[in-house]
Amino acid sequence: MTRKLFIKTYGCQMNVYDSERMAEALGAQGYTPTDRPEEADMILLNTCHIREKAAEKVYSELGRLKPLKAANPDLKIGIAGCVAQAEGEEIMRRAPVVDLVVGPQTYHRLPAMEAAVRAGARAVDTDFPPEDKFEHLPPNRSGGPRASRGPTAFLTVQEGCDKFCAFCVVPYTRGAEVSRPAARLLAEARDLVDRGVREITLLGQNVNAYHGEGPNGLVWSLARLIDALADIEGLARIRYTTSHPNDMSDDLIAAHGAQPKLMPYLHLPVQAGSDRVLKAMNRKHTAEQYLRIIERLRVARPDLALSGDFIVGFPGESEADFQATLDLVRAVGYAQAYSFRYSPRPGTPAAERAPVPAEEAAERLQRLQALLADQQRAAQEAMVGQEVGVLFEKPGRMPGQMVGKSDHLHAVHVAGGGVAPGDLARVRITAAASHSLAGAVLGVVE
Repeated sequence: MTRKLFIKTYGCQMNVYDSERMAEALGAQGYTPTDRPEEADMILLNTCHIREKAAEKVYSELGRLKPLKAANPDLKIGIAGCVAQAEGEEIMRRAPVVDLVVGPQTYHRLPAMEAAVRAGARAVDTDFPPEDKFEHLPPNRSGGPRASRGPTAFLTVQEGCDKFCAFCVVPYTRGAEVSRPAARLLAEARDLVDRGVREITLLGQNVNAYHGEGPNGLVWSLARLIDALADIEGLARIRYTTSHPNDMSDDLIAAHGAQPKLMPYLHLPVQAGSDRVLKAMNRKHTAEQYLRIIERLRVARPDLALSGDFIVGFPGESEADFQATLDLVRAVGYAQAYSFRYSPRPGTPAAERAPVPAEEAAERLQRLQALLADQQRAAQEAMVGQEVGVLFEKPGRMPGQMVGKSDHLHAVHVAGGGVAPGDLARVRITAAASHSLAGAVLGVVE
């Protein structure tokens, strides 16, 4: 019997990858995807616990889904992801509309949980199981012909984090650092390429801490894995995210200059520019150490585009501390960055500390974002006249327009045809806007 599955995904790229794998797991049980929740037989909310009021947003969404459940008593509703991991039993207590709760390490058990709820039970599984969930997932939906893919894909290579930053829930919701065996990753990457993928982004909560078992039984670093992936015929581009400064190893820095398939873009969060705040955050590096890493990366790859994360208003942050963050931003020059006002996550050490007044934190965030916006605008404008590689992904909003990503992860749109999704082309950039570039195709490379 064919049933319809609707998945709503919140948060990071790893949740996008997890949602794909959950769909594959349930696909083996006869579920096919739908983008219309009102026609679904099962709805899964794959949640994120990083941002403020994450749980409240889940309950709000459940309130919107309640009429669907009333109209169709056979509809099953599940909560997955990090909010599920953190608050599984509480969700079941507060939301009778929910049939199952599954954590990010146990979604390979979804088929058994689905069978249980179809039989009338309610199911919760937020364990950190000893088995590798990836070993228990089906290789492709329903075991039938492999579905084609778009030109880009995510591949989770590492999960969990051992850093225990004072503001972060990841070690508690995703667990300790675990790296997948290289042979499995290479097999999955080959399968993706066979299905049309040209670019793979390697994912991990702390991806550059990757230390998976290689086919020879020795431990592989992320740089070694990247080199092996680069040998896959048809794979044109490799990226990775998200990284920690303390795991930017010598071989990974060197790979940015030596491996042509590794794209010249790096997301390397620092969070703050003040050593006092970095120590309070338990980041275990200084601002100067971060800047020296950036220097080495730019020696290896001079055209490297850098992205970062910043938290403003962390407990105890003074105006002088904030000025140190602005100084670091000016020293680095980011192509883009993500910045947020600190919000306490329950159960983390920082949540017990007195916050910076909200108005003061908001004013600092506004100043930081203005500086980051200026840097992003300058980085975009500096691309005008440059020739870049662009992997085209989909049609744009205008007739005849195609959209893709440059080597440096800029969104690029061209008009006039001549390229299709999956084409890798040389493009001359002709104009820059705040969040995209316009270009003219010079020729398809492959």
